[in-house]
Amino acid sequence: MHASLPREQPPVQAGPVVSVIIPAMNERRTIGRAVREARRIHPFVEVIVVDNGSSDGTARTAQAAGARVLTYPEPLGHDVGRRVGAEAASGRILLFLDGDMAVPSYELIPFIRAVMAGTDVALNEYSGPVKAKEVHPVVEAKHVLNTMLERPDLQGTSMTAVPHAISRRALEILGFEVLEKPPLAHAKAVVSGLAVRAVHAVEVNRLNRLRRKSGEEDPLAAVVINDHLEAIQWLTRELGPRAGHTDLHRDRHLSEVSL
Repeated sequence: MHASLPREQPPVQAGPVVSVIIPAMNERRTIGRAVREARRIHPFVEVIVVDNGSSDGTARTAQAAGARVLTYPEPLGHDVGRRVGAEAASGRILLFLDGDMAVPSYELIPFIRAVMAGTDVALNEYSGPVKAKEVHPVVEAKHVLNTMLERPDLQGTSMTAVPHAISRRALEILGFEVLEKPPLAHAKAVVSGLAVRAVHAVEVNRLNRLRRKSGEEDPLAAVVINDHLEAIQWLTRELGPRAGHTDLHRDRHLSEVSL
């Protein structure tokens, strides 16, 4: 049996220490276990499930497992549930999960511990299947963004992936709206000087059930890649066309030809 975090006595009538946010759409088969595992990570925790246009009883299952459920009859759009859940959260640590996988509580506790120890953005230290014969373009996009941010140490880790946790301080600096575009939130967190670290590896590819058959196109890949392009656009707008990088030793003026 894995040890939980040490008990912490908050002030009388204080809210939860940790808010777990789980967007879900038609995840009845996994949402109950996901909620139960999340509820074990801290003595003072709230679990918020954002029911994103489900039609299979996801909301009922999540509520029965002990979650507070925010129900929306129509799909909100990719990652909008993160913002909605964060707006409703009252914890000083926010942990983001997905409803299609039940991550064991002992795999989630390291993210909470990291934020308690001073990390503002605690990332999943899993860079994806980088040794595959054909690397997924989303994996490549994460590596490119971290290179441009001068954080090659982060490799392919990102706020795009779950689990990840952020401090209330990070939320106040970044704002709610940017959570809808995780790569942009990631870029802004690094540029803002927040403590961004990859803290623990959870192989989500192994936990996540397959949504498509082999060979079929990933319907979300284009959305995620476009989000990375938006993050890069913001970066070049803020730091210049080379995103703050030098032009090395090139003397471009010597190659100019006077007409």
